[in-house]
Amino acid sequence: MPNEFTLATAVVLPAQSAVTHLYKGVNLADAFAIRLPPGASSDPDLLARFIFSHQPSWVRNLTGIRDIIVARFGLKTARHLATLASGAKADRVGIFKVYSTSETEIVLGEDDKHLDFRVSVLCSRGAADGRQLTISTVVHCHNLLGRAYLLVIAPFHRLVVKASLRRAARIGWPDAAVQRDI
Repeated sequence: MPNEFTLATAVVLPAQSAVTHLYKGVNLADAFAIRLPPGASSDPDLLARFIFSHQPSWVRNLTGIRDIIVARFGLKTARHLATLASGAKADRVGIFKVYSTSETEIVLGEDDKHLDFRVSVLCSRGAADGRQLTISTVVHCHNLLGRAYLLVIAPFHRLVVKASLRRAARIGWPDAAVQRDI
């Protein structure tokens, strides 16, 4: 049953996020936030690794279907990106390249011939008392293929982000005292 710490909601892109004004033109910009319970880590790198390593199983299935389709267009597949991640753990979180890190935010993403995207995992003080974790995504398309891809994938993207936040909350966020061993 949902509670205040398992409810992921759509929010505006945080003004303090590095991705908010990254691209001159964006084809998708969204953000989803969830409250972090007391005692949960506020390390954005640790939280990002936790979220992306504990995604719902249906997300893996969707990713497999996506890979089959996009491989025909010569686009990067999750399988290909996973091979890059296995060789360089420090500069990737799961299949995503790390673009920047700070005390409160990690920016991940990938560039491809059809589009570039960035995902921000930002830990900040919420509007109410307490902390919140916000995942923001911005996408810049380069061509018609990118726009067509985004049209198909955007509804799934939103479901995946919200479900991933809820799943991480249900499993239990890493404790503030936990080291980065995820």
